[in-house]
Amino acid sequence: MIQRLLDLAVTVQQIPAPTFKEEPRAAFIRELFSNEGLCDVATDEAGNVYGRLPGTGSALPLILSAHLDTVFSSSTDLAVTRTPERIYGPGIGDNSLGVAGLLGLVWGLRQRRIALPGDVWLVANTGEEGLGDLCGMRRVVECFGERVLAYLILEGMALGHVYHRALAVRRYRITLRTAGGHSWVDYGKPSAVHELGGLIARLAALPVPTHPRTSLNVGVIEGGTTVNTIAAEAHLELDLRSEGARALSDLVSQVETLVHAANRPDVQAVVECIGQRPAGKISAAHPLVRLAERCLAEQGLRPSLTIGSTDANIPLSLGLPALCLGLSTGGGAHTLDEYVNISPLHQGMEQLLGVVEGAFKL
Repeated sequence: MIQRLLDLAVTVQQIPAPTFKEEPRAAFIRELFSNEGLCDVATDEAGNVYGRLPGTGSALPLILSAHLDTVFSSSTDLAVTRTPERIYGPGIGDNSLGVAGLLGLVWGLRQRRIALPGDVWLVANTGEEGLGDLCGMRRVVECFGERVLAYLILEGMALGHVYHRALAVRRYRITLRTAGGHSWVDYGKPSAVHELGGLIARLAALPVPTHPRTSLNVGVIEGGTTVNTIAAEAHLELDLRSEGARALSDLVSQVETLVHAANRPDVQAVVECIGQRPAGKISAAHPLVRLAERCLAEQGLRPSLTIGSTDANIPLSLGLPALCLGLSTGGGAHTLDEYVNISPLHQGMEQLLGVVEGAFKL
């Protein structure tokens, strides 16, 4: 089954799926769900693909989800390299392997003839990466609400980690505008690009606490028209994260102060929020967390309870039982050198099967 799962992961990885352009990959998964005989296969208005694995009783359903989208553009070379130990390819671990794991669960349950007392809904969801703002998972939780056993989120990497806490994230687009002009004739007039560069330097100089752990990252810079034009507009996209709500709020205030100070009669600076990932958690003593720890320990792995920004943010922020689990280990996430390790995948799938079966016994 592991080889079949890896082959499916590569097939999924070969279908480009930038955030907001997941349709081809979603169509492929929908066909797979139908071919596997899942019930109620459907696609919602957010582009999420659903399939129901029927249970034998009336227990509350378990929701198992993995995001379809990647950080890579449609033009990215998705070539894959295989070695005896690893598979390399952009998006192979984040999250092609996670998506393949949805089908892997079905194969594993059927192979072992495990009958569950409630339905398992498999969901290949959209909008997890970048500016997707978890739109797919927001719709999933709207659909199922509180009447669920739990939400389990699959990621291809991070095996051994149990994400039971949701990291708060705020994302902003900061735009600077000037009159612009000719680089020689109008030299001396403010350039939106120059102004943006100065603002970035001031942002980078902000004191960012290490306790609670907090981060600030300018991930995108765009602006200008030609090399000999004083730029009339430029913008950046900023990602702020913190384990502490107060620390994040303070950092947001400092950013807003800097943006306000950048305004002058001939320079306009505007900040807009383009993404909010809410915080939340379930206790480390929660039965679902304890179950995940046991299942990892049974595979000879030391569980690591941790915090992260994943699709689990949405149900966790509402106080609903949710975890994010990894299926294997790997590295290079969000780079062209991304890879997953092959041998740990067996342990990852055993973990998943154990958590799914055990969740119905809690």
